[in-house]
Amino acid sequence: MPAKRKAREEWEDDVDDVVESQASLSAATAGAVGLRHIADLTSREPEGVTLVEPDEDGWVVDVEVVEDRRIPSSSDILALYEAELDEEGNLLSYRRLRRYRRGSGGDTGEAP
Repeated sequence: MPAKRKAREEWEDDVDDVVESQASLSAATAGAVGLRHIADLTSREPEGVTLVEPDEDGWVVDVEVVEDRRIPSSSDILALYEAELDEEGNLLSYRRLRRYRRGSGGDTGEAP
């Protein structure tokens, strides 16, 4: 098994352990759980969490992912996804907010 995949599986196990041990999620744990949900659903490599915000019924988490790797990497196409989680970290909904070229800041809308 590749080292990167093994490290990700170990990280996911650690997140599962933290979620099971808490009655409600902290912002850090909600971010980790949201990232995992988006990575699993999109089968894309996450770049990181860009927003964690409490909601009336749980959490909203935004995750940036690489949608299309290009050479040079400054031409990569990234996407911003939003996940809505309940108080226990269960996924309620998710959606892609926008796509953009790396370095554009995501303000330009859909990439060609």
